[in-house]
Amino acid sequence: MIYLTVVKGIVLAGGSGSRLYPLTKITNKHLLPIYDKPMVYYPIQTLVDAGIRDILLVTGGRNSGDFLRLLGNGKEFGLKHLNYTYQEGEGGIAEALALAEHFADGDQVCVILGDNLIEGNIRDAVDDFRQRDRGARIFLKEVQDAQRFGVAELDGDRIVGIEEKPARPKSNYAVTGIYLYDSSVFDKCRNLKPSHRGELEITDVNNAYIAEGTMTFALLDGWWTDAGTFDSLLRATNLVARKLKVADAAAD
Repeated sequence: MIYLTVVKGIVLAGGSGSRLYPLTKITNKHLLPIYDKPMVYYPIQTLVDAGIRDILLVTGGRNSGDFLRLLGNGKEFGLKHLNYTYQEGEGGIAEALALAEHFADGDQVCVILGDNLIEGNIRDAVDDFRQRDRGARIFLKEVQDAQRFGVAELDGDRIVGIEEKPARPKSNYAVTGIYLYDSSVFDKCRNLKPSHRGELEITDVNNAYIAEGTMTFALLDGWWTDAGTFDSLLRATNLVARKLKVADAAAD
């Protein structure tokens, strides 16, 4: 009998979505529509397509109850149950991740930001990561506007460091909002110090793995986008619409 390492999924869907105000005045950003579905559907589906069935949604704010009304136990995604936890305030991505320690219970985790959408499938990368005893893996995508993102500095097949929103990027490879971590990620979160924004930054978590020499990366196939600004929200909608229309045309 072959034992497969458990990888649990974590969707981070908190934050105020201030860059999308006034759309977010009365709802959480991740409940806004992307073409024909709420935004949060897409990261959940990414995890399900990767073979992950044990999923935790981290949210917060006044509209957190709307996620339960929308998603229930995850039946639409073929899940038997869906877990939820609440983030008080806005302490950053790493703070939200730290809330998932009890849920992870020592297992590997695949973390995805709730406003990240991809065209392809990460299942091969996830299955490969299951074979690793320790470390982390991030997903990179070559972009034209790298200064908007965390940017990976590469030396061959090795990541030397990650710089957040650099004025002069050292590469065109953006760090997407999908991360694979071993259980030591929660110790790393505890050791973080707040950034100048007063938040615990996920880039600092990733750089901690780089410093210990256990960070690897995979390149995403197909398109990738976030949906946290008006421009990227429109872009995400257009990309999804185009993908579905191509799929419909191929089915005819």
